[in-house]
Amino acid sequence: MERDRDSDEFRRLREIMARLRSECPWDREQTNESLRKLTIEETFELADAIIDQRDDDIKRELGDLLLHIVFYSLIAEEKGAFDLHDVIRGINEKLIYRHPHVFGNRTVSDSDEVVKNWEKLKMDENREYKPVLSGVPRTMPSLTKATRIQEKARGVGFDWEETGQVIDKVREELRELTEAIGSKEADSIESEFGDLLFSVVNAARLYGVDPDSALEKTNRKFIKRFNYLENESRKSGRTLQQMTLDEMDAIWQEAKKLEREG
Repeated sequence: MERDRDSDEFRRLREIMARLRSECPWDREQTNESLRKLTIEETFELADAIIDQRDDDIKRELGDLLLHIVFYSLIAEEKGAFDLHDVIRGINEKLIYRHPHVFGNRTVSDSDEVVKNWEKLKMDENREYKPVLSGVPRTMPSLTKATRIQEKARGVGFDWEETGQVIDKVREELRELTEAIGSKEADSIESEFGDLLFSVVNAARLYGVDPDSALEKTNRKFIKRFNYLENESRKSGRTLQQMTLDEMDAIWQEAKKLEREG
């Protein structure tokens, strides 16, 4: 019964989108290229809802992304390239093929082995050889891209043997950055900052932390504290520019204390 209800709603969505594509001037004008930036925006909105743990917003943003999937499929169907049925069938077959420990007779010991099998099967299913890292999107944000690069390298066995080793690497990169800063060579400083950030991302991954999520939470924490600082300065009849650094730091510490107590 639940399956029938899901099928009915999905069919209704496709019919609505097909009608909009036919009758609405805006929908009719859209192309893959014009939708691309909107899809990226919707993905970030979903990410925001996930970080904030807002279930209602997650539901709404998932609906917006589903709309985009149907939209792209309709555009492709008009060109005779593929349709929504092909999209769904393709992901069904991929999931079955890449989970032989569930749908076949292969056994795995843990999730790490699942990831390694996934990467190996992904390489095997391509008739033409493709480099391991070729599947990482070029336009992916750098922080997320660094994580994905490291995950793919881990999938073929290229990773630290012990998590503690990556902390030593972070210390090493920090020393090299300090030396570069001492040399005052701009290119070298930039390069060493990049190496340090990459090693920190690696450390976060190995300790089970999503660096993008961790940084975003820190961004939001900073914004909240800075807004408190700004509001308190206005209450005193002064701007931030009129306050000393020590005065601002005192209010900043007050904001941190309120967070702990809250």
